[in-house]
Amino acid sequence: MSGHSKWSTIKRKKAANDAKRGNLFTRFAREIAIAAREGGGDLDTNFALRLVVDRAKASNMPKDNIERAIKRGTGEDKDAAAFEQIMYEAYAPHGVALMIDVVTDNRNRSIAELRHRLTRAGGNIAELGAVSWQFRRVAYFAIDPKGVDPDLVFDTAVEAGADDVIISEDAIEINAPVEVFKEIDDQLSAANIKLDEKALRMFPNTTLQLSKDKTIQVMRVIESLEELDEVRDVFHNLDITDEAVAMLEPA
Repeated sequence: MSGHSKWSTIKRKKAANDAKRGNLFTRFAREIAIAAREGGGDLDTNFALRLVVDRAKASNMPKDNIERAIKRGTGEDKDAAAFEQIMYEAYAPHGVALMIDVVTDNRNRSIAELRHRLTRAGGNIAELGAVSWQFRRVAYFAIDPKGVDPDLVFDTAVEAGADDVIISEDAIEINAPVEVFKEIDDQLSAANIKLDEKALRMFPNTTLQLSKDKTIQVMRVIESLEELDEVRDVFHNLDITDEAVAMLEPA
């Protein structure tokens, strides 16, 4: 299993712990509000909303919290702050490209916090278009392989239009064109295959290899950015080794 995939697994476990502290619920509330604002509050017709609500439910976000977030997005909650989603382009130390997905009600505050953490670490915010060309948007699914027939997952995903299915002892990962996201999601559900994660992600066209020490330095910068409440995800082109992951994995 690649270090990048192993690191993604560790982050999913960390997200579950964050949910216990309420941090993740705050992020989900913002995402739900934006999705509801842009496509309406009906889960059956707004796939983006259904996607984030499914993730929120999987993290045990209370139903009342979800409903309040939807009302905030549709305008039923007149006193709620207006959120917007912004994808910032940046560079970490050693030229590692970053796409930073932010949901905020104050873009001036958000960019100031990002710039502070990046500058302190030797990185910088990039101009629009300077980084995005190095990435592509992909439909991504992750499945716990325990008790799952990998052949069934492979056949179901490929028949639904997946480009790649990566099977390992720690995870089964599916990458696919964005256009078939819903088809794969529906087919996996129909086959009773439980998902650990499903999302639209930014994948690098090529990766950058660094020494172990430099890799760990950049990973710590990425972790620092992800700790910000308004940061939903940080996508990067760093080639993460298993050795680097092992050094940062919680005991």
